[in-house]
Amino acid sequence: MAPKKNNSLKSTGLVAENRRARFDYEILDTMEAGLVLEGTEVKSLRNGKAQITESYASPEDGEIWLINAHIPEYLQANRFNHDERRRRKLLLKKREMSRLMSAVEKQGNTIVPLKLYFNDRGMAKLLIGIAKGKKQHDKRETEQKRDWSRQKNRLLKEMG
Repeated sequence: MAPKKNNSLKSTGLVAENRRARFDYEILDTMEAGLVLEGTEVKSLRNGKAQITESYASPEDGEIWLINAHIPEYLQANRFNHDERRRRKLLLKKREMSRLMSAVEKQGNTIVPLKLYFNDRGMAKLLIGIAKGKKQHDKRETEQKRDWSRQKNRLLKEMG
């Protein structure tokens, strides 16, 4: 008889998404990065609890760090728990790192985390984007387009 699987733990799929990023920023390019995590952080992520809405990535000392991402403590771990908002190193190839650093330093863009997920192999990955901040009028324009597409879909649904 096969052992029972606990369905509440995630082995693959989305853990956290930064939906506000696409509203506040114009995403120019995206890439996937690995994360250096402690064991209790991985367990907490498998529970599906994390927040990346207020986080950002920053190049420091020739490496790229994820700052202000919130991964809550794993309740079953007693004294060996991690710090919830610690800096986490992103794992990227040298070519990708240099491209990100030049985009931040020369062009004045920011590195924004978009999604935190487990890939098909069960590894925690972070989708990051090179982003340019939107002005207030650009945000209004985005909102108007979204509202219009909603109204258009509603009308088409009523007609058909």
